[in-house]
Amino acid sequence: ISGVVEPDGGDISRLPGIKVSMLQQEVPTGLDGTVFDVITSGIGDVNALMNRYHAALKALEEGIDAMAELEAAHHELDRTGCWQATQRVEEIISRLSLPEAAKFSELSGGYKRRTLLGRALAASPDLLLLDEPTNHLDIESITWLEEFLLGYNGTLLFVTHDRMLQQRLSTRIIELDRGSLHNWQCDYKSYVERKDALLENEAQRNALFDKKLSEEEAWLRQGVKARRTRNEGRVRALLDMRKDRAERRALEGSANLKATESDISGRLVIEAKKVSFSYDSESAIAPAIKEFSTVIMRGDKVGVIGPNGSGKTTLLKLLLGQLNPDSGTVRLGSRLDIAYFDQLRAALDGEKTVQDNIAEGNDQVIINGRPRHVIGSLQDFLFTPSRARTPVKALSGGERNRLLLAKLFCKPSNLLVMDEPTNDLDSDTLDLLEELLAGYSGTVLLVSHDRAFLNNVVTSTIVFEEGGLNEYIGGYDDWLRQRSVKKAGKGEAASKQDRQKKGKPAKLSYQE
Repeated sequence: ISGVVEPDGGDISRLPGIKVSMLQQEVPTGLDGTVFDVITSGIGDVNALMNRYHAALKALEEGIDAMAELEAAHHELDRTGCWQATQRVEEIISRLSLPEAAKFSELSGGYKRRTLLGRALAASPDLLLLDEPTNHLDIESITWLEEFLLGYNGTLLFVTHDRMLQQRLSTRIIELDRGSLHNWQCDYKSYVERKDALLENEAQRNALFDKKLSEEEAWLRQGVKARRTRNEGRVRALLDMRKDRAERRALEGSANLKATESDISGRLVIEAKKVSFSYDSESAIAPAIKEFSTVIMRGDKVGVIGPNGSGKTTLLKLLLGQLNPDSGTVRLGSRLDIAYFDQLRAALDGEKTVQDNIAEGNDQVIINGRPRHVIGSLQDFLFTPSRARTPVKALSGGERNRLLLAKLFCKPSNLLVMDEPTNDLDSDTLDLLEELLAGYSGTVLLVSHDRAFLNNVVTSTIVFEEGGLNEYIGGYDDWLRQRSVKKAGKGEAASKQDRQKKGKPAKLSYQE
């Protein structure tokens, strides 16, 4: 659709003069300049015109007669709408929390993705193509992106596994299923319901077809007398049925996720008392975590929410005893077997094959106390035998995630610690992972920006907010609801104090 790849056959018609902008899933190589330069590169000659305008201003300040050049540059900026474009770029940079003057080549992978998203948004195209736009974005950025795209006047075509984003934005769904495209004129929730009904009908039709085919095959294999009198039209129909059956494509398999659970832990899993931590305690940098206390009991499923860089991974390491706090204490419970899903995927060796990462050179792995062949175990996570012998460095992001899940679930555990497990996972695997975690009898610590995933899994949340770390009961939506009530309570308390200062009688509010 973007024109980057030409089709093998067929025609693509485009509206003359249509402007198309695309956010790719992979970060392209060879991009230079600052964050501002990369974002404005998506909107034509903004950089060149702004440099021309500022050069003329500087020349005037130095006493050089450049008024004509300044007026010409100003007129060109007005004519091309670059003033508004520059304001739009600055808003996008602010909303995505990007370091405007930083060199693009020195940014982390997450910030590079944000910058490329900013470049796609800044162009204000007629057709905006987004490939996994929420990957590596925190909840605040995802929420802003949703609001921005809801008010976007152009046409939007996006690929995503973020179910909440799908539900809020999509008015039509194009599904690629077994080589065919299907058009669904509805929102995501209705699509899921209709798709389930369609698959159920398809299974019933296939069962009837297979029964009929079996009966016809039995008829054809009858004795000599039957063959002498057989109906040639019926034989031709049977041959057509064989062809149809051979061409039928089965649904792609779903990952079969099973966690290996160890003996139960003690009732107390983690207790933190007034824990503070900073990576640079001698400087003026504010501590990442300040006087935080919590108690996590066996069976709790705790979500950790916060902006990128706020200290979520640091909190996990403190709670697990991998980092020592600057002050306060952390006490771990008894009989803990910890399985850690690392955000950076450091647990995987890129040079080793998929099966060697799981079995470390052995042919078998132990699953729930029973030996199982490593190839069969990997097939549960959608790795074919040939793919199981592939080096990890050749895998896609989604495949690496599934491999890390396979490695994690092979290890006996009663405390699962998962740092951003949902990146690059497809919707079916996300659903299965949700079911597994919901039925997991141990304790779960989960860092995620997937709002639907948090809603469906966690029983409480620890949230990085302006006032520090706060705990809430329930998932993401529960946090939003409790936060709004909390703000309303603070506003009521402030108005009460104002009334008291003015000498007015302090009546109890309705809420009080």
